[in-house]
Amino acid sequence: MLQSPTMLTLLRTTLGVIAAACIASASIASPGGSLPLRVVVNEVEQTDAQNAPASGLRQAMANPERLKAAIAAQERHTDALLQEAGARGTAVSWDQNSNPVIKVYVDEASSVTAIPSTLDGIPVQVEFSGRVYALNVECESRDDQCGESQPAANAQIDSLLAPPSATEPGPTEYHPRPVPIGVSTGHIDITAGTLGCRVSAGCHTYALSNAHVYANENEGAVGDSIVQPGIFDGGINPEDTVGTLADAVPIDMSETAFNRVDAAIALVSGATVGTATPPAGYGQPRIDTMPAVVGLNVKKFGRTTWQTYGYVDAINGVVLVAYNAGDARFVGQIIIKPDSGDFSRPGDSGSLVVADGGPDDRRPVGLLFASGTDIAVANPIDDVLDELGVVIDGE
Repeated sequence: MLQSPTMLTLLRTTLGVIAAACIASASIASPGGSLPLRVVVNEVEQTDAQNAPASGLRQAMANPERLKAAIAAQERHTDALLQEAGARGTAVSWDQNSNPVIKVYVDEASSVTAIPSTLDGIPVQVEFSGRVYALNVECESRDDQCGESQPAANAQIDSLLAPPSATEPGPTEYHPRPVPIGVSTGHIDITAGTLGCRVSAGCHTYALSNAHVYANENEGAVGDSIVQPGIFDGGINPEDTVGTLADAVPIDMSETAFNRVDAAIALVSGATVGTATPPAGYGQPRIDTMPAVVGLNVKKFGRTTWQTYGYVDAINGVVLVAYNAGDARFVGQIIIKPDSGDFSRPGDSGSLVVADGGPDDRRPVGLLFASGTDIAVANPIDDVLDELGVVIDGE
């Protein structure tokens, strides 16, 4: 039986009661037992980022009051840009002089001439992103075909897909239990995505990924099998089952929606899912999260492209994301650009994005779920954890 978004909401309330009872009888897995607060991108967070060591950031932050004005202008005009100019999204970033700009993402069908050069005095930068796709949409079904016309980038990706050693399985292969994070997984009715990380709530242990990976775009039922590797990579149910669908945040498939996360969890155990990437990756994520700030260096380890590096290019993204079931609007998103090649490709859905370098190295920042031409899109990790009522299991 298919699980409706309404039924998933009722189930999530029930799970909250169960978790509360569990906490009463067992200590929570994170220090102090407190859950992370929802991230709201604002001037306070950006001001704090100004004090961060330069080793983890590649760009200084601008005046926080100007940032506040840029976000206000972006949010005031985004609906018109999406509806009248046919834009695919907007976000806020900095120019080369560390002054705020509003980025407008377009595809071939967008009317670029309808996009003004400034919005309420804030400069506008138009960027070609093409359509932004959830990372379960196969390359042949995408307008950009995942950049198949870029042989240099493809050669780099192909080199990443070679097994790291004769004895260590790759991210698309079966892994002895407990499986590492960052490898192939999925609901039994989808192809394959990525196991982002292990999380917990009270005495319950879960694997975290996207809702389109673990809940099949709102079509999954609680208790459905989650396998490793994913079915596309040879996973078999029930032999390769590592857990069962426990909770998912319903995705509102509407171009006027206010989705914030594409996230779901599967009930697992410490015997079936571990807390670190394979040896080729960054290892264990840290349990303390951090907000995304423009210029933050990041990395991720995923099923398709393994470990890749990039940086936060824009924040507060409002993006139309194409799913198999239709387009859905997301707000408050993180826009990431790669250092080279692709930061992500189909199958990397659900990868945990963490800070790269400096004292914040490996602190979780986002949950990867979509990509366009030269950009990747991630949910702020604190939004994800808050929605699902879980904390990161890690260092």
